[in-house]
Amino acid sequence: MMFASDNTGPVHPAILRAVMEADAGYAMPYGNDDITRAARDAVRDTFEAPGAAVEFVATGSVANALALACLSKPWDGVFCHRNAHVEEDECGAPEFYSGAKLILVDGADGKMTPGALDAAIVQAADRGVHGVQPGAVTLTNVTERGTVYTLDEIAALAAVAKAHGLPVHLDGARFANACVALGCSPAEMTWKAGVDAVSFGGTKNGCMGVEAVVLFDAARGRELELRRKRGGHLFSKHRYLSAQMAAYCADGLWRQMAEAANARMTGLLARLPEVPGARLCHPAAGNLAFIEVPRAAHRRAFAAGAQYYLFPGEALDAGPEDAPVRCRIVCDWAKPAEDVARLLKAWIG
Repeated sequence: MMFASDNTGPVHPAILRAVMEADAGYAMPYGNDDITRAARDAVRDTFEAPGAAVEFVATGSVANALALACLSKPWDGVFCHRNAHVEEDECGAPEFYSGAKLILVDGADGKMTPGALDAAIVQAADRGVHGVQPGAVTLTNVTERGTVYTLDEIAALAAVAKAHGLPVHLDGARFANACVALGCSPAEMTWKAGVDAVSFGGTKNGCMGVEAVVLFDAARGRELELRRKRGGHLFSKHRYLSAQMAAYCADGLWRQMAEAANARMTGLLARLPEVPGARLCHPAAGNLAFIEVPRAAHRRAFAAGAQYYLFPGEALDAGPEDAPVRCRIVCDWAKPAEDVARLLKAWIG
C-alpha cells in the first residue's frame, strides 16, 4: 500500500519498450539523433507550439532551475508561493542555477492571489538598486497542497506579471494531473493563459526519468542549451531520455496515466466520510491530497503495510489516540483499487 508519492510507482510498459527500441544500434550523442528530434516535435505538437524551444533533462529540479535561469538575471527576484516546490523541495537549486532570489508570496491552499502577487512585486520594485529586481513569476500546478490553479486563476496571475513586464514559468511536475483535473489542453494551461515557460513532467506520471523544458519564445532556446550543458545536465546517450518523452506524448499516454491516477484519488476521497474523524485539509482535484485522520487510524494503516508521509511536525509516538494527525496521500497511474480499499479499511478500523 504505497501512497508516499507518485514517483514510487512503476514505469509504464510503453515507456520501457521505447527505451529498449532506442537501444538498437548506434546513434549520435548529445541529442543529435532522430529520436530526440522526433520527441521535440511531439512535445511541440502536444502544446500546439510549433516554434517552441524544447530540451530534455532527467529531473524536475533541474527543469525548473534551468527554466527560471533563462527567465531571470542574478540580481532578480523570482516570485513564488511560500509553499511552492521550488521553495520547499529543491535545496536551493533555482537560486544556484539562476543566481536569483526566491521571493515568497502567501496565499491559502498553496495558491497565490493576484492581489498578493502584485503587492509583492510592487514592494520589491520599491527597493531600487538596494534590493533584488522583479524578475519572474513561477506557479506550481498541481500545487504543493494538492490544489489546482484554474485557467482563469493562471491567466489573472499572468496578467499581473505581464503588467510589471515579468515572464511566467509553470512548474508542471504534475502537469498532466492538473490538465486532467481542469479538462483542458496543455496549450490552454500554458501559453494561451500567459505562461512563457513550463516544466512538463514525466517522471511522476509513469516515465523512468525525463522532464521537458519548454520555452515558448524560441529566442531563449540557445541560452537553455548552454545553461543545460554548463550545469552538467546534457546527457551523452541522450536518446534514452528522448525515447521516454516520445512514448509519453504518443497517443496521449501522458493524459491516460494522469486520468488513472486522478480517478484513484477521486475514489478515495469519495469514501473519506466513512472514516471517523477524517477531514480533507485542502480542496483536492488531482492525484495528491492532504488528509487529517486520528492518530489511531494512522497506526492501524502503518501496521497493515501502508506507506505515506505525515505532515511535517506531526508524529505518532506521542499524543492522544483520537487526536487528528495530518498526512499526504498520493496516487500514481498504476495504483490498484485494492490498495485504496485496504487503506480506507485500516483507517475506518
